[in-house]
Amino acid sequence: MAFLPDGRLLITQRAGSVVILTADGATVLGTLSGLPAVDSTGQGGLLDVALDPDYDGSSNTWIYWAFSEPGVGGSGTAVARGRLFGMALDNVTVIFRQAQKVSGSNHFGARLTFRADKTLYITLGERQLDDPANPTTRYAQNVATHFGKVVRINRDGSVPADNPSFAGTGALPELWSIGHRNPQGAAIHPATGELWVTEHGPQGGDELNRVQPGGNYGWPIRSYGCPYGSPVGDACRVGGGTHAPDYTEPVSYWVPTSIAPAGLIFYTGDKFAEWQGDAFTGALAGTALWRVELSGTAEVARERLLGDLGERIRCVRQGPDGWIYLLTDSGKLLRVER
Repeated sequence: MAFLPDGRLLITQRAGSVVILTADGATVLGTLSGLPAVDSTGQGGLLDVALDPDYDGSSNTWIYWAFSEPGVGGSGTAVARGRLFGMALDNVTVIFRQAQKVSGSNHFGARLTFRADKTLYITLGERQLDDPANPTTRYAQNVATHFGKVVRINRDGSVPADNPSFAGTGALPELWSIGHRNPQGAAIHPATGELWVTEHGPQGGDELNRVQPGGNYGWPIRSYGCPYGSPVGDACRVGGGTHAPDYTEPVSYWVPTSIAPAGLIFYTGDKFAEWQGDAFTGALAGTALWRVELSGTAEVARERLLGDLGERIRCVRQGPDGWIYLLTDSGKLLRVER
């Protein structure tokens, strides 16, 4: 979801539509027209949405969305933008396409976040192509593909000149970081301006990562998680678990089983003053909201919240009113208040 300047909400729906809700979330005002076709098989569909950094509702009405795009060979994560007028989009253009379409319906990633210089980060899953037991299929490590990467582009889809350079044949210029599995949360740290992501591990090993330019986060060579079906414990950790010194260690990770983190914010509002600067991520398998308390770039503590709801929390946003808003897989919009 994304909040318009007047408080109304844009909410994507997996099957391929975007609705606009009143500021109180109580009424659906309408459904946008002009969206491209999506492949909503499995984990695919119409995914994240973000406003242009200069969106003002009049001279600039650009919005951006990520979706699983059908095509020859299967589907791939794509990002489009269009200008919002009333309940319609025009000037719709796809500004990014995953380099290859592949079969399968999992691990699209597809979170969007703008940094201060108005360039756009896009998180990309490895489409569940990587098998830690097979060293020949390390797509997330292959710099000639978009699988298991974070990319950074300009608003028109061009590549910023100051992106990091990666060694390797055919390295793609839009790459920002590599070695990710399925990053389904992305947020800019309010103090440092750095990108942070949450990503799914296999059986355990979900991660909160501080993403540095040119960084390698280890998948599928290292993970604190285990191959699916392994006995629950730490003896089965992929590559022994420890990432350093070859790969970047996560700030936080969840073991021995997965919570499947989704969505990410750093809280900056005044409604929960004691939580300012904390990270919040939803959980799909874990059906909860997690609060991660940080000191600089280190985890101090973490807390599981709202676990009694039994809801798969897909999206987390801070509202303009300072409350925390959640979207669930059961179709609920929730507001966290005192």
